[in-house]
Formats: sequence, C-alpha cells, structure tokens
Amino acid sequence: MKLYYAPGVCSMAAHIVAIEAGIPLELTRVDIRSEPHQVEDGRDLKQVNAKGVVPVLELDDGRLLTEGIAILHFLADLKPEAMLTPAHDSFERYRLHEWLTFISSELHKTFSPWLFHPEYGVQAADVARERLRQRFDHLDRHFASESFLLGSRFSIADAYCFTIMNWSKGRNLDLGPWANLSRYLSTIAERPAVRKAMVAEGLRP
Repeated sequence: MKLYYAPGVCSMAAHIVAIEAGIPLELTRVDIRSEPHQVEDGRDLKQVNAKGVVPVLELDDGRLLTEGIAILHFLADLKPEAMLTPAHDSFERYRLHEWLTFISSELHKTFSPWLFHPEYGVQAADVARERLRQRFDHLDRHFASESFLLGSRFSIADAYCFTIMNWSKGRNLDLGPWANLSRYLSTIAERPAVRKAMVAEGLRP
C-alpha cells in the first residue's frame, strides 16, 4: 500500500497508525506548498485525488481511499490484534467516533485554515486561537484522570489528536497553561511508532 503524505500534516496520523499496527507502507511525498500540490513524481495531486489534498491511501489493487478518519479506521481494521479501535459491538466504539468527530470539527478545522493562512486576517486568527483554548480546556480536564482519549489504551484517536495538536508549535499557542494536555502530548511523542513516523517525515532527528 502507498500513503500520499506531506510532513507533519493530518496524513501523519495514518502514518503513525500503520507503524503501530505493523502495516508496511510505501510513502509518497506531496509538496503542499506548491500550487498545484505536486507529487514527488511530478504529477499534480489532483491526478491522484480529485480533492487535491492528503492523505490518500492507495491499495495494492489500485483502489484509493481518502479522508483521514476513513483511512485510520481502514488501517486499524486490517490489524484488529493491534487493538487500535474498540470492538464493533461495544459502546466504546461510539466513544471513539465521538472523539474523532471532536478532533476533526473542533481542532483540525479550527487550526486549518484559520491559523495557516495569514491572508484571512488577524481577527480571524485571534478568534480561532480563543476557540482552540476552550477546546484545550476540555482536553486538559479529560487528561486529569485519563492516560489516553479512550482511557487506558492508545487508539487511532490519539494518533489523530497528537498530529493536530502538534501544530500548536509555531502558531503562537503556548500549551503551558494546560499541564495535563501537555503531559499527554509528551507521552505520545515518545511512543516508538510516533518517533519513527516523525523521523521518517523529517520532523525530529
């Protein structure tokens, strides 16, 4: 399988999950700073994914899967023994969906585009930062008593949450006031799979 990715963006969550599950992936880098976004082989990304964004997972039979959450579920379901998602018939499966929705709508889509496009203006960025601080409060309360989003076990939601929260660096968002959240992120950062993914994407030595 092949993962089309850009370093440090939301595609990193899929990269982390694949390593956690022991699923080999061929990595194909995309330059998202170019217009149009360019695949490392010179193609326009829209030739691969009409939406023009990463991640894209290309299966061995040529089928393509897009949208980060769908890819995370697919990878986890390939290796159920890795226990990266709860059982399909459990209430915890719905709790997983709850967290994935929160990360997607309240974190991911507040960071991006508002804090990545200065052309939207200072006021829009300030509103986004204040909204994020309120969401950080929610996470910090959760991690006061829990090690991971689903309690005691790492899941695909943690891979996604860490990837998005890592954007705080360089976005004028000091996480110092959220000690529990900061501790959680530090713990995730030292997981072997997370370290391996970040090294492969050039984000840490």
